[in-house]
Amino acid sequence: MYRIGQLAKMADVTPDTIRFYEKQQMMDHEVRTEGGFRLYSDGDLQRLRFIRYGRQLGFSLDAIRGLLSIRIDPEHHTCQESKAIVAKRLDEVSTMIVELQTIQRSLQRLSETCCGDLHSSACCSILEALEKGEEPHPEICCGKDCI
Repeated sequence: MYRIGQLAKMADVTPDTIRFYEKQQMMDHEVRTEGGFRLYSDGDLQRLRFIRYGRQLGFSLDAIRGLLSIRIDPEHHTCQESKAIVAKRLDEVSTMIVELQTIQRSLQRLSETCCGDLHSSACCSILEALEKGEEPHPEICCGKDCI
């Protein structure tokens, strides 16, 4: 059995993280010492690692709860249920990638239109584009041709 600090160290989380998951009813602390300290088992460590890896993959707490319930009660669930949760997250990530690629292209255009000289930023094409809320005009940067 492990105390909360030991468990936290083994799972590479903080004790507050463990307490948070307990409040979210994703972990239990059924056993306590006579002094009232929580004690955890190897099963608790495994569950904490499960939750932690799920969070690293960006699953919501609700999705992790769903995966945990499937894991805890395999007789009443199918792999299809787990796969559906993963497919939903994969769709979310795919959407995020498209959005990030759009942002990347916009930032690249902002960077390319700026001459980067050491003059005053009073006519900086990046700042002007942000102020106008539109893509920069690459033909002119700080009053001179940049192309």
